[in-house]
Amino acid sequence: MADYLPTIYKQFLDRFPEVAEAQGMLARLVRERSPFDERTDRLIRLAMAIGAEAEGAVRSNVRKAVEHGATLDEVRAVALGAITTCGFPTAIAALGWIEEVAVAENFPDGGAAAS
Repeated sequence: MADYLPTIYKQFLDRFPEVAEAQGMLARLVRERSPFDERTDRLIRLAMAIGAEAEGAVRSNVRKAVEHGATLDEVRAVALGAITTCGFPTAIAALGWIEEVAVAENFPDGGAAAS
């Protein structure tokens, strides 16, 4: 899996290292507090990112969910679940971002749903 970091995030790390460090510490503390395994935690975070229509967070959590054992079918199911909660346009946008990540990362079955 490629170690991808968006340019804006790299700029954030360079310009505000103390804030990035504090945010990272908070993320670690929240993760340690979570009763969920890493795979489930990433799928939950993916769902929240989809609901917030946060493209970068969707893309990041797709990569991290798959890295922690989620399948593309499970990731796609999270996006499909957004149809009735967040709306069709939100879910379709998320599916597009998921497929783009799947193809870019060369995940097994990547892009199959987009065909």
